[in-house]
Amino acid sequence: MTRRYSTEPADPEEFTRRFDRFYSRFARVYDMLVKRGPIWKSWLAHALPHVRGPRVLEVSCGTGYLLTQYAGRVQASAIDLNPRMVEITNKNLRRAALAADVQQADVEGLPYADDTFDTVVNTMSFSGYPNGRAALAEMSRVLKPGGDLVLIDVGYPDDENQMGTLLAELWRRSGDLIRDMDVLLREAGFDYQEEAIGGFGSIRLYVCTKH
Repeated sequence: MTRRYSTEPADPEEFTRRFDRFYSRFARVYDMLVKRGPIWKSWLAHALPHVRGPRVLEVSCGTGYLLTQYAGRVQASAIDLNPRMVEITNKNLRRAALAADVQQADVEGLPYADDTFDTVVNTMSFSGYPNGRAALAEMSRVLKPGGDLVLIDVGYPDDENQMGTLLAELWRRSGDLIRDMDVLLREAGFDYQEEAIGGFGSIRLYVCTKH
């Protein structure tokens, strides 16, 4: 099966609205699935060893499951575009007796100064952004020199095995954008290490260091 990398959407605002409507409608179901889904949780757990403070930002935090796994040991901030996700994240933090600064914001306009964070975390969200280059540039901007972007998302497996390629293709056909991350990360000026962590090689972990 041939790799078919996505092109950026012709109407980025409508692309974002479609994702936002979906997550508004299914926010509670999404929260339950993330908390109870062992496979999804196992993917997210791969980010945790790379989260280092003192200051950490999670971009597109969803309902905050991963945030609750590390917020007690760092100065944590988080954003999500969807207000329903922000609301549920704050409830989950309160239930866990944890604190974090959680705001509604767009990845292309992060409300933080340059060189603020030691780690930026972004999991299972990048394929839902309409402009990959703009998103990477903004996450790099708020990251301190020498800091790490820890990114997990869907991609084609290196060995092009049938199952992993099929899973990535199904993700793409569902509306997500499957990009050549090696090209984007090099263009953004990151040094990075890449690892397949699930989905027959279709779920990828990137640990990217800012110069």
